[in-house]
Amino acid sequence: MATLQTIRSKGALLILVVGLALFAFIAEEAVRSLSSSKAESHQRIAEIYGNSMNVQEFNKLVDEQANVTKLLYGLGNLTEEQMQQLRDQVWNTYVQNTIIAHEAEELGLTVTDAEVQDIIKNSRSQLLMQTPFRNEQTGAFDVQQLNKFLTDYKAMQGQAGQPAQAMEYYNQIYALWQYIEKNIRIEALGKKYNALLNNSFIANPVALQMGFDDQSREKTILMAAVPYSTVSDNDIQVSDAELKSMYEEKKPIFEILQPTRDIKYIDVAVKASETDRQQLEAEMAEVAEQLAAEGADYASVVRKSGSSVTYQPIPVRGEYLPYDINNRIDTIPVGTQVGPYANAGDNTLNIIRVNAKYSLPDSVQLQQIIVDGTADASAAQRTADSIVNALAAGAPFDTIARKYNQNGDLMWLTSSQYERGNIEENSRELIRAINAQAAGTTQKIVLPNKNIVINRVADRRNFVEKYDVAVVKRVIDFSNDTFNKTFNEFSQFVASNQKLEDLEANAVKAGYNVQEQTLTAIDHRVANLTSTRELFRWIFNDDTKANEISDIYTVGNNNHLIVACLTGRNDSHYTPLTNKEVDNYVRTEVIRNKKAATIKEKMAACKDVAAVARIAGAQPVDTLRRISFSSPVFIASIGASEMALSGAVAAVGKGSFVNGVQGNTGVYAFQVIDEGTNAAKFDDNAKQQQKQSIVRHAQNAASRFIQVLQTKAGIEDRRYLFY
Repeated sequence: MATLQTIRSKGALLILVVGLALFAFIAEEAVRSLSSSKAESHQRIAEIYGNSMNVQEFNKLVDEQANVTKLLYGLGNLTEEQMQQLRDQVWNTYVQNTIIAHEAEELGLTVTDAEVQDIIKNSRSQLLMQTPFRNEQTGAFDVQQLNKFLTDYKAMQGQAGQPAQAMEYYNQIYALWQYIEKNIRIEALGKKYNALLNNSFIANPVALQMGFDDQSREKTILMAAVPYSTVSDNDIQVSDAELKSMYEEKKPIFEILQPTRDIKYIDVAVKASETDRQQLEAEMAEVAEQLAAEGADYASVVRKSGSSVTYQPIPVRGEYLPYDINNRIDTIPVGTQVGPYANAGDNTLNIIRVNAKYSLPDSVQLQQIIVDGTADASAAQRTADSIVNALAAGAPFDTIARKYNQNGDLMWLTSSQYERGNIEENSRELIRAINAQAAGTTQKIVLPNKNIVINRVADRRNFVEKYDVAVVKRVIDFSNDTFNKTFNEFSQFVASNQKLEDLEANAVKAGYNVQEQTLTAIDHRVANLTSTRELFRWIFNDDTKANEISDIYTVGNNNHLIVACLTGRNDSHYTPLTNKEVDNYVRTEVIRNKKAATIKEKMAACKDVAAVARIAGAQPVDTLRRISFSSPVFIASIGASEMALSGAVAAVGKGSFVNGVQGNTGVYAFQVIDEGTNAAKFDDNAKQQQKQSIVRHAQNAASRFIQVLQTKAGIEDRRYLFY
């Protein structure tokens, strides 16, 4: 009882303690939940129809596409440029597929498993041509090969001890097939949706007849024009209210799907100093001496020189060489060299040494049998001799080849197959022998690695000039000292001007130039320079404040320094009126309308075309023929086409006088003096043309329809924060 009484006497205190403990527990959970939500938000890369995608999900799609691309095209690691293109491709495909899937679900459109299997069975998708399951004779997709592969793969999955290399290959092909099968279903759904959309546009008889009439009814007019240039811009006053009103009227054309940022920036190109140039000239002079020395090893000299053009000890076409070298090589005699000389086009110093010129076939058709002499050179020599004797006795080449487990098929060797590659000595020996061999002859070629090639040349085509040429091409580049000097000077300037107005006020006298750019979230590059990803992310980061100046970034090929200032942020779906291009467009429209109103006032009292032609600055009366509603009339005296004039002429009959027609380049007045129809008949050909016209309109409408759906989807693209 005493304990109970103590508890009762301390009740208020206990309630407070328990309440605080409970609050702390709830607060802790709330903070944890808030932190988790914030972390998820930071990982969100996109949102469509209110559904979020995190960066891990998107990367999975990109990795899948990258693996397929590398497998299909035999590529190793993809470059950053290729990866960026791949991410854009994956994103665009994801958006389109998501939109179509959303619309299809609302319409009840589906693709069943049976439909997918039917497409595969009957080869009704071009995606199937990307698989290795192809008929060797026809090249067509072979469903039997696919079924055999799937059976073999399933069996291998259940067996232990399979060769690792074989399993890796089978896993790659199976992953490719899963990708193809998934996309066949997506493709089929897209075709169903597009078919439904396209079939909603019909070419009914009334539409066909109206379209034909628009083309066949023609009129002749007398026309006078008063160009807008007759009214001075200085006489036109434009208010902010008028600009805003015109902006609202034209607003749909300023619609954008991506957020934008306005920036001002200074881009500093790091250039070689005079000292850098002199040092390179000295190095190149030494290289020139080495190349000119008797018995020079051209391959070694060119390699050690750091030339961007490798030396090929085989004759090559001029097209293999850089453009500027190719343009000059014909003027250089054999056995001589030119340079070092500067080429401003690519900022390089160059040396060219022409050792020989040849007239050789660009393409050689041949058959080969290779005899491996690595294990026993003598046995290989005897085998090769017996093959040569059999061929000399008239034995068919392909029959002999099959005897030695080779196909002996005719094949073409072209210059492009070896000119740009790093050719090993054995291959060079073989190429030299093939180029020198006459058509219709057979020869035995013994290679340094003891392999023996029996070679028969069937044809030699397209004889071209080829060169044995050594080229040394070096960029006139800056040194580390020059880079550091440039960076320090720029860094001091930026540190002393930490406000945008200071940067702009002092840039020119310091030798810098402040430039402007509007970036969308999918541009990827700042100032059209490569390697600007980090700066791009800074510009679009939510934490970057207006008028904040960035750090200095090293961009391009590590040869540019750039600093930027965020001057404008637009996350709406419309480019704002504050944008210079939008302001110029809107202002031009307002000025044109005001000029048109002024000209119309002058025209109001005119009773005929002749009176309009007497207005100051008006064009003389002109006769325009064959005007129809279906196409804009071209006015030679103005040098412009005017759809508005075509529409106004089509609306009135013979004898009518109309003035005050506002066009793109001026205001027009006209009188219809004749009308009729051309000789065309509304026959089957005309109907077909009109149907094609309606189909074109339907395709254009379908394209705009997808854009409307993208707007409705509420797409949020935040890739710029991750890549």
